[in-house]
Amino acid sequence: MTNNCTTVTIGQPLKPWQKTGLEWVSFLRGRDVVLAIDLTESVGFNDQGRVRLRQIVSDSLSKGDTVYVIPFANDIYPSKEIIQFTENEAEIDKILSIIPFQTDRNLSNTDIQKAEGFIYHQLAEINQCRMLDNKPIKPQSIVWVTDAPLNTKEPWIETPFDSPYRNSNSSETKERNNWLNVLPKQERSLSIDNYKLTVVDIPPTVQEICTPAPGGKETCLVTNYLISQLWLPVLLVSLFIIGDLIGTFFFLKYLLQIKKPWNIKVELPKDETQNLTLKNGDKIAIGGSENNSIECPGDQIRGYLQRQGNQLFLTFSGDQDHPIEFNSREITKKEIISNCIIRLNCPDKDYEITIRIEK
Repeated sequence: MTNNCTTVTIGQPLKPWQKTGLEWVSFLRGRDVVLAIDLTESVGFNDQGRVRLRQIVSDSLSKGDTVYVIPFANDIYPSKEIIQFTENEAEIDKILSIIPFQTDRNLSNTDIQKAEGFIYHQLAEINQCRMLDNKPIKPQSIVWVTDAPLNTKEPWIETPFDSPYRNSNSSETKERNNWLNVLPKQERSLSIDNYKLTVVDIPPTVQEICTPAPGGKETCLVTNYLISQLWLPVLLVSLFIIGDLIGTFFFLKYLLQIKKPWNIKVELPKDETQNLTLKNGDKIAIGGSENNSIECPGDQIRGYLQRQGNQLFLTFSGDQDHPIEFNSREITKKEIISNCIIRLNCPDKDYEITIRIEK
């Protein structure tokens, strides 16, 4: 769990929009998962502990996770094996084979503060290097298996006498405390026999480093990183949203149009007129004695004007003795009308009608 990228230092606090942007960058990228195992005899693994640890490995890991195993006692003993988890059963067995279930009787002291300082600093460096290499960062989790207290301000009873973490003013102690304070963490613990199993989740984060620039400005790492990582997804999402809004606008416009009644003005011979309305799904008879019908000689219905949505259709009643003509052509079947001015004729009576449609 080491890198050759940079030695990261604690930077400036992130703004809320930067935290949100980093979450977008890490979306569906997997996690860094550290299994931090206390090797001292005071912990030990009984059958229940081994079952629980296997359960964590098999049920908690997801495809894309990077798994690190870091045993510790009075020192840190990180495994060189780094597992890229792809939900393969063989990978679970490999991870479990790395975990030292047998405690070392020669190790009696636990420098828990040294383990915390090492792991939190290393995780910060891993994400910082990803940012500097313009790669997506990841959320991170540490699974602590130890009887030592986490986040303690004072040296624990088992802290080795030669450990710099026994001195509250040492640089190592101050650096470890700073990382504990700066990294956003959420903890969940469960006591198992004589030790605790604690899961610490860290959301995707990096250290913002800003430097002064000419003109009273400053250059910052996170803003440029977010732009380089998110410009294409943001563009695609923006185009999708714009397209969706445009589609919604035209759909609402269409709904309003089909709900609006059409005004039908009928010009009859001898300068007579009729004013009718036509709603969506309704029809107006041409001829007949209905209230909402266009006057024609005789009591027979010759056809219909029928509205379906924003389309208008002219249909023939089927009565061959009472035909109807549209633009000097006899209608024999249902036809769509695209004009707003319709000229009809009852040829057997030589009775012309002009219909004007206001949508």
